[in-house]
Amino acid sequence: MKWFSIPKMAISLPLAVLAAAALIFINETSFQQSTRAAASIEEAQQTRGAVNKLLQHMLDAETGQRGYLLTGDPRYLEPYDTATADINQNMETLRQLFSPYKDELAEFSILANHISRKLSEMDLSVRMRKQGNEDAWKFVLTTDVGKEHMEAIREQSAKLIASNIIKMEQGQAQIKKSLQLSRIGIATMALAGLLAFYMYLIQTKALLSAGKREQESLQRERDMLEKQVRERTATLAELATHLQQVREDERGHLARELHDELGALLTAAKLDVARLKSRLGGSPPEATERLQHLTNTLNSGIALKRRIVEDLRPSSLSHLGLVASLEILAQEFGERSGLHITTDLEPVELAGSAQLTIYRLVQESLTNIGKYAQAHQADISLENFDRYITVEVKDDGRGFDTSQVRPSSHGLAGMRHRVEAAGGRLTVTSAVGKGTRISAVLPKTTPAQPAR
Repeated sequence: MKWFSIPKMAISLPLAVLAAAALIFINETSFQQSTRAAASIEEAQQTRGAVNKLLQHMLDAETGQRGYLLTGDPRYLEPYDTATADINQNMETLRQLFSPYKDELAEFSILANHISRKLSEMDLSVRMRKQGNEDAWKFVLTTDVGKEHMEAIREQSAKLIASNIIKMEQGQAQIKKSLQLSRIGIATMALAGLLAFYMYLIQTKALLSAGKREQESLQRERDMLEKQVRERTATLAELATHLQQVREDERGHLARELHDELGALLTAAKLDVARLKSRLGGSPPEATERLQHLTNTLNSGIALKRRIVEDLRPSSLSHLGLVASLEILAQEFGERSGLHITTDLEPVELAGSAQLTIYRLVQESLTNIGKYAQAHQADISLENFDRYITVEVKDDGRGFDTSQVRPSSHGLAGMRHRVEAAGGRLTVTSAVGKGTRISAVLPKTTPAQPAR
């Protein structure tokens, strides 16, 4: 027995040392890769913010320029001059950010050229207005040159933002890869440790009392690990619920920003066009037609803003209630998609969070129908019972095999988690060629969230 145990000890110790060294190397490599990826993500976020600031300053400059051209009030030149100075500073910041990257620097050079042309066009209009050359600056104002420059600037900015989004996604993928590598290292270390521990048990199996104490120790560790797994699982579920709530809060904040800021800008622009139209009563038909086209475009923008705000945070929930909100959602989605939607909704009394859960469930279901189902008919029902309510969305589309749903199907996973977080249960029934039915059962009282 002694001669057998000595080789086991000689193997187990180097194996443990080798596994520890491998784990240290893997963790260090993962840390370095994650650090570089985090730096890349931070730089991409900084660049994206600088591009958005540049676009905002261009809008401020154009607003100040148009205000001065239309009114002749020099006070409008103050935001124009300030925005112009900020644009030059932003351009220098972006040039430094893009300097290490040849392709992005080339795209930025194109953007800088468009901005230079737009600034020259605005400066020319302002100078002609200062010189009293009415016909010249009005001619420049009625052309599409400024609009074409701004569209080119937005398009080029979108390319740069998309490039930085790709860079951020690559950084996130690198971090995920590093985490996976760390997991593999930990698993390898665990396997090596178990192997070494098995060798140790073979060596000392004759010592029954020591083996018994070891088994008891292992049982305690196993129980503790299971307890930790349960706690971690509960923590992850709580975190997912919190992130979902944060997402709703961010969507509400964005909706308010769009309503307050963008709505004010579009309304101001519409009023400016109306004022200009009234002053140019005897203008040529072409100018009148262009002003009318601009008014229609602004109206479309205001309507689009209103629809985006409603998609982000449906104000009808707090003003009209769940049933009316679902009716509006079904009607607007049917008009956009050409889908025939019928509703059978019973009045219910629920808390705001439960109403939002049902609304998002129906909204996500309709979105999936529009994207994938190729359906012609959809039905939405809401039934009210004593202690719970049921909501169902079904279609006559092509359906799918529920056993083949990939884990990456975040839409269904998100709906399921949202319903389960509210204490409910989600059921997805579908078959190829037979449509899809998504139903949920939710209690009327939302379960209390665990304390953090």
